[in-house]
Amino acid sequence: MKEAYLYSNVQGKVRCTACNRYCLLGEGQTGFCGIRKNIDGRLFLLSYGRAAALAIDPIEKKPLYHYLPGGRVLSLSSSGCNWSCSYCQNYEISQRREIMGEYLTPEEIVKIAMNSGADGISYTYNEPTIFAEYAHDIGVVARKRGLFSTYVSNGYESAESIPYLGEFLDAISIDFKGNGNDLFGRKYIGILSYTPVFDTLKRLKNAGIYTEVTDLVVPVKGLGDNQEDARTLSRWIMDNLGPDTPLHFTRFHPDYRMRDVPATPVETLERHHAIAKEEGLKFVYIGNVPGHPLENTYCPNCGNELVRRYEFQIKKYEITPEGRCPFCGQDMHIVRKRRTSW
Repeated sequence: MKEAYLYSNVQGKVRCTACNRYCLLGEGQTGFCGIRKNIDGRLFLLSYGRAAALAIDPIEKKPLYHYLPGGRVLSLSSSGCNWSCSYCQNYEISQRREIMGEYLTPEEIVKIAMNSGADGISYTYNEPTIFAEYAHDIGVVARKRGLFSTYVSNGYESAESIPYLGEFLDAISIDFKGNGNDLFGRKYIGILSYTPVFDTLKRLKNAGIYTEVTDLVVPVKGLGDNQEDARTLSRWIMDNLGPDTPLHFTRFHPDYRMRDVPATPVETLERHHAIAKEEGLKFVYIGNVPGHPLENTYCPNCGNELVRRYEFQIKKYEITPEGRCPFCGQDMHIVRKRRTSW
């Protein structure tokens, strides 16, 4: 447990400023996430130092396809979440409102990462925004040791948190879920609107934090898989983040409270992919469909396949050391080096 950084005092209560819920907590109250608590007029991160899950993953699993391809990360989570997704595959961690996990200091986490041969650390499995102070302290140490840091996030960060993340975070994958449809968000996630997620994406761009966007396509009642919503999302990314922003449409699999909903038809993902390309995005992918040709990277200019993947493994890589297509010279917008200045 450690006093949080992201909070303020408001008329005898504390206002958590880690995420867009902005929980206002009286004495002894805990936020929606279950891990941030008002104790004697100060906000504490109850899960500080508690690693609920640790694993070594390829960076492609996050998914980050254009950031240090082929890199390995130590994936780390705490418990709790600021969303309540009905389909969460990590619900035993994210939807459990209790403190769990082995106690590991930031220095110990970095040591584990280095001893495992990881190139960086990824805060994932549950929403990292809610344990930002722990991630921050790990990330600061990691950067000194030559490791990068990434988030896998729902994008519900507060405006106040972005400068704090900018002190250590190199890259982030923002997962929309349900094409950004507000009705879907209210019914299956427990949020009123996706507007804060769009705001976060703009702030991340302004902060210079590398970003890829993911959309979990959930086939329920025309809400989570609506083609017009996919077009709206793609157009927004095109207009606000730019055509080189990678977009991943990933396949839903039944889990948690939505085991009766079938997996997303591959044809639905293919149509989403086609819509995003029609809107002008250059790098669009399908995820959770091992072996599908749309997991691969193609040159947007000449069409040649440059990176072939199977699940999260790179099987072929033909992009030049300068990050260009070897056939026509097109810039493939590959980040090859982590940030060294801030």
